Order: sequence, then structure tokens, then C-alpha cells
Amino acid sequence: MENASPDFINLTSENLDTEHLCCIIRSKKPHPGVEAKRQWLSERLQEGHVFRKLNVKGCVFIEYAPLETAWVPVTGENFLYIYCLWAAAPYKGKGYGRALMEYCIADAKAKGKSGVCMLGAQKQKAWLTDQSFAKSFGFKAVDSTDSGYELFTLSFDGTAPRFTDCARTSRIESRGLTIYYDLQCPYVGQSVETVRKYCEEQGMPLSLVPVDTLEQAKDLPCVFNNWAVFYKGAFQTVNLLLDVENLKRILKKE
Repeated sequence: MENASPDFINLTSENLDTEHLCCIIRSKKPHPGVEAKRQWLSERLQEGHVFRKLNVKGCVFIEYAPLETAWVPVTGENFLYIYCLWAAAPYKGKGYGRALMEYCIADAKAKGKSGVCMLGAQKQKAWLTDQSFAKSFGFKAVDSTDSGYELFTLSFDGTAPRFTDCARTSRIESRGLTIYYDLQCPYVGQSVETVRKYCEEQGMPLSLVPVDTLEQAKDLPCVFNNWAVFYKGAFQTVNLLLDVENLKRILKKE
């Protein structure tokens, strides 16, 4: 689908190396997380992955992909999956989020898709796209897990995607702190280092599991956007911004 507005731009193989990636990380030097994201995107764009952003050095973007090639444990045919839709201050309330969602929905229809889906939760999570906003477009919960996450879907033809059976498991054999991650988000690297440093200081075992193939992502034992935390065998969160205080709360759980 062609760019419909001069205010927005889609990343392509031609402009990926030079465009700002809409992250609020500020650095005059190349940032390892941003460059890892750039490399990850260079491979995904060939698969129909879309990264559309406001044409500014700010955080206003939508990122989505065909469900068949989306790195999430969700199964279904002919849907688009939204990884993230984010409009940070001072861009909130200006209609940019609505314009990005409308673009995605129009893109799905133009490509003959059955609909659009995204990760949600029974109780709104700060790190997930605003569900009331999604519902205003007609998104509805079509599947859920015991851990409280839901699959929100806007269906054009009555069909619906589903979480994989693996995603519903939400348990692993390891009892130690275990984190699955990929390199889609620029924040992943610094979150990994925060957790690694704390665990080293506390003498606590830590298992970091890089997710580096589509097949691995589709077979994960929990919901996943680019990050998932387990402790004592139980799934804890997909919240990527895992600071020390949040980590401590997880480690206090019985």
C-alpha cells in the first residue's frame, strides 16, 4: 500500500539505514540496540513486515506483519498482527495513533486479509496498546490464556486467529529466572544487561534464551511480543522495561 500522507513514511530496504527508528533512546553515537533492531528489520521487511512512522525524530509509529511470519505464538490464516502502536508525548491527542491504525486496517483490506489482530489483556497493561482505543475500531477478544492475556481481533469475514497450544501452557521445567527475547525492540539489549548485572551481583542463576527464528517464536510456551519472563517455572510478564524494582517483585513470588 502506498504512503497516503506526506506526514508519514514507511521504512524500506532503501531508507532503513538512514531513517530514525522512533525510539526514545537518545544517543549521538550508533546505539547497539537500535542497530540490532535495524538489522532485524532488514530481514523482516522482505517478509511483508511494515514499520510506518511519523516523519519526525519522535516516537509515533505502528509495526505489523502478516501473522504467518509474525514472531509470536499465534496461529491463523490471512491476518495481520500488530506488534506495537505507540504515540508518545508530545504527540498524543493529535490523531496520529488513529491515522496509523486506519492505515493498517486499510492495508489489510487492500491485501485481501481476513482481519487484524494484536496482543491484549483482561486488565489493561501499561506496556500494551490501549485496548479501549482498539475496541473503538471494532477489535474484540477472541482468545485468552490463564495468565490473563487476550488476543484482540478485528475480523472482516468472521474467522479468528488463536494462541497456539504452547502459548497457553505458560509453564516451563526450569525453576530459575528464565527470559526469552528477540532483537525487535531497541530496549532489549539494555534490559538484558540490567537483569544480567543484578543476577550476577546477587549470585542468582539466570537463563537468557535468544529467540532467533520464526519457528522458535511460534513454539514459545507463553505469549510473546519480543520478551517473556519466567520464574519458578511460571510465566510472569511480557513487560520489556524490567527494571530492578520490578525484577525484585517477581523474585519475591512464591
